[in-house]
Amino acid sequence: MTQAYAQAQNPLILQFHRLMDAFAKSDDERDFYLDKVEGFILFVDLDKGNEELTALEQELRETQERFCLLPKMTFFETKKFMEGFVNEKVYDIDTKEKLLDVIQSKEARDNFLEFIYDHLTELEKWQQYYHERSRIRIIEWLRNQGVKFVFEEDLELSKKVVEKLKENLFEPRVSKELVTAREAIVTKSKTYYSNEALNPRPKRGRPPKQTQKVEIEPQLTADIYTKVPHAARPFLYLTDSSTVTFSAKYDTEAQLIASLRGSSRAKIDTRLEALSQRLESLQQLSSKLRDAEGDLGSAGEERIIKAVSQGVDVITPTEESKVKGIAKDVLPKKRGRPIKGKVEIQELMEKKRQAGIKQVTPIKSKTKKDEK
Repeated sequence: MTQAYAQAQNPLILQFHRLMDAFAKSDDERDFYLDKVEGFILFVDLDKGNEELTALEQELRETQERFCLLPKMTFFETKKFMEGFVNEKVYDIDTKEKLLDVIQSKEARDNFLEFIYDHLTELEKWQQYYHERSRIRIIEWLRNQGVKFVFEEDLELSKKVVEKLKENLFEPRVSKELVTAREAIVTKSKTYYSNEALNPRPKRGRPPKQTQKVEIEPQLTADIYTKVPHAARPFLYLTDSSTVTFSAKYDTEAQLIASLRGSSRAKIDTRLEALSQRLESLQQLSSKLRDAEGDLGSAGEERIIKAVSQGVDVITPTEESKVKGIAKDVLPKKRGRPIKGKVEIQELMEKKRQAGIKQVTPIKSKTKKDEK
């Protein structure tokens, strides 16, 4: 017997990043379900209690037409993802051969990600490729399930309006503002059912001017659901991560990077941080030298630059002391054992003499002149 469910007054507002995350993690040990009435996702977490799992199983059995099981990420599909990226986006022959060998190895998925994160030039290309291919896969599946939807990340509506739409999803009468917003959502929803949604083509014509790419995390609204069955509430999948990994083991990119063997990414970050500190110190030194240019003389800065670059002694002792004073406060201190002063060295030598320790002098090799 088919149950009568409340009818949504506009296409369901789904979060693409959450769906992509659930698609990546859905396998033989984990089940994810999409609700076609309101659009929430359920994760069948086997760590829950037996009573909760039994109640959810009964709910899913009684409402089969409401929930649809997300497809499993099979080994063949995982391998197809990786091979497609290598053949379409990797141009270096050596890198391509190494990646193809990795794909044929055991634990190919994890080894593939480890290789990609060790080669930063391929990382950005991989993330873009994975995002695009996942989008096509999810849109195709939603279309086959007969779900009318829009991705929240694609909407050009304010956060407040989107939350009102979620609150009034089943209300036929709403304000003029929400009526206009519903019309915009319906228009947007039709684009996912076009041929271009599954076969995106590059735009023709003159390419746009290259501008600096600014990474902006999507500002997603709160999760608002009013028709969640009581048995399904403990299993709501409400992850808020906007960065999705290809890994089935780790939930976030930070966990994935921490798991990589060799931690080469951490070494790179450390080197970049040290270089950044060094450049900042040099900038401060340059600005202070400009401020002190009046004290050093009209040609003081030029002579200092010449002295540093060519190793020529063209600055006076007074100028040298001033430059050292400025650099001492700006440049980062050297690490390691501090250099002992003259007084400390003399005290140390005196203690050695009192203790009867003789100073060993190195034997100089005789030259031909000494032999004669």
